[in-house]
Amino acid sequence: MDIVRRRLNAAALGLASIAVAPRIAYADDKWPSKPIRIIVPFAAGGANDLLGRAAAEGIAQYLKASVIVENKPGAGAVIGTDYVARADNDGYTFLISGAGVISNSMIRKVQYKDSDLVPVAMIGLAPSVIIAPASSPYKDLKDFVEASKKSRGGLHFSTAGTGSTPHFVEGILTTDYGAKLDLVPYKSGSESVSAVIGGQVDATSEASIVVLPMVRAGKLKALACTWSERIKAYPELSTAAEQGFPKIKIAHWAGVHAPKGTPDDILDKIAAGVDHAMKDPANVKRLTELGIEPVGGTRAEFVKFCDEERARLGAVVKATGMRQDS
Repeated sequence: MDIVRRRLNAAALGLASIAVAPRIAYADDKWPSKPIRIIVPFAAGGANDLLGRAAAEGIAQYLKASVIVENKPGAGAVIGTDYVARADNDGYTFLISGAGVISNSMIRKVQYKDSDLVPVAMIGLAPSVIIAPASSPYKDLKDFVEASKKSRGGLHFSTAGTGSTPHFVEGILTTDYGAKLDLVPYKSGSESVSAVIGGQVDATSEASIVVLPMVRAGKLKALACTWSERIKAYPELSTAAEQGFPKIKIAHWAGVHAPKGTPDDILDKIAAGVDHAMKDPANVKRLTELGIEPVGGTRAEFVKFCDEERARLGAVVKATGMRQDS
């Protein structure tokens, strides 16, 4: 994990250091006339932080404005998300969002409403990789699922807690494909992955940016990629869909959300800045090498993505009975 942290920190430092806001429903003709603040609801050095800083740099360049990145971690991203949901909608405060902005309200109590935030732009994503101990006998995900069905008590699958990405992966495998898995929750993704390396559990899934260095080092065995396309930095790994599991489409993604009522022309400019950043050759090279897929695109495309994710993840929550205390 130290190797991953060093790579993330180095990449973050390679981006320009860029990082305020009163609820107004009309556009400021002089916008931006002061620094734009972007809130990352996770600690510095992680994938969302890295993507947030890449997006902030692109926005700053595109708008020729000052952009500040501020980390407000805690409670599975709820603290930072609630902060932005309550912020003024004058175009000076934005959220670096992830899957939690969609799923958190489904599985735990939050103070804000989903409608308090609106999608602005997709930044990029790190596909999940389903992993097993390096010494495990499973050739791929299909082999793992078949072995779980034959196992008397089921195979152990670790997660980073209720509502985490691996929890959703486990939920889809059990409800849609009949896998027999015994859920083992940990407090963090790093603890969950460590349990796989140590052989305490049989498998988990985690972001490509985290596990690929350990797969390459022979510490873990990669069974499948959980996104719709293979990982550019590790193309030899087949997707879950290619192995017969098309409903498994999960990634650690990052986007930008804004307080409801932020003027449309401002949202369009922020989206254009993010798209500019994700098409910059230097960013594409740096992020792709880390196992992150730059995306960008339009506001409409990100709205469609969020709507589809809400319906898809909501169905998993309902089918599994996923709740905060589960």
